[in-house]
Amino acid sequence: MAFKYSFFVLHVLVMFSLASMALSDSLSPSFYNHVCPQALPAIKRVVEDAVRKERRMGASLLRLHFHDCFVNGCDASILLDKTATIDSEKTAIPNNNSIRGFDVIDKIKSEVDKCCGRSIVSCADIVAVAARDSVVALGGPTWEVPLGRRDSTTASRTTANNDIPPPFLDLPALINNFKKQGLDEKDLVALSGGHTLGFAQCSTFRNRIYNDTNIDSTFASQRKANCPRSGGNTNLAPLDPTPALFDTKYFSNLVSKKGLLHSDQALFNGGQTDNLVKKYSTNLGSFSKDFAESMIKMGNIKPLTGNQGQIRVNCRKVNV
Repeated sequence: MAFKYSFFVLHVLVMFSLASMALSDSLSPSFYNHVCPQALPAIKRVVEDAVRKERRMGASLLRLHFHDCFVNGCDASILLDKTATIDSEKTAIPNNNSIRGFDVIDKIKSEVDKCCGRSIVSCADIVAVAARDSVVALGGPTWEVPLGRRDSTTASRTTANNDIPPPFLDLPALINNFKKQGLDEKDLVALSGGHTLGFAQCSTFRNRIYNDTNIDSTFASQRKANCPRSGGNTNLAPLDPTPALFDTKYFSNLVSKKGLLHSDQALFNGGQTDNLVKKYSTNLGSFSKDFAESMIKMGNIKPLTGNQGQIRVNCRKVNV
């Protein structure tokens, strides 16, 4: 009898926790602590394994979170495949044939659902945590990720085309682009520092290396060797000299006029963000602290909470 009563109490507590989760309208780092404490360690394991196999994947998972949040908030809309009713963001200009990491997110979702015994953790939260764990795996700072996002049931290729900042923007346009998302100039510089990791395709920096004047000539010549005036659009170049290590070289590159993208160099080109770039270029601790704070702030852009959206069973598809 005592066993039956204990089981009943446990069942009620679990159902109460699930109900509280569904109704919560604010994000919290402890959101899954009681209903599935194994969730975050499972995400970390899969991310570490993926980054061990391919260091570049860390930058790709970080970029996935950024491109998700800038399109109608951090709601995993970027993961949805095209259907008759879904205009997939995967085919938007900033994402088409360049955004990566979907298979890793699928694997994380499968492992987390296995650990939790059901689909409790949203794809949006998985994307947010995977970004953090990727940064940590490549030597960067950690931070507590506020959790409790729910997944969108729609996507918008048009919004992705309009709101994800393209690589040819000047500083005023970049500031305005980030301001639309509730992010300030410090967030702009700190989050741009995510380019301490990863690579860019030739098509995104060709105009800079052939036409910009605020560029180190030797650096431009080196990049031209792998990025001809025509063709080779998908040829890769590192965004900084150590693309698999979270460090300050992205910023010291800007000070030396060796920013790969036009929008990178715009941060250090006689404008109001010059001093912050200089500071970060010699102070890893300051950059790391501000980057972590800005990542939390970005992760809080218009999340779906409470009864909004859904918890997708398959991150690529809306639940039937």
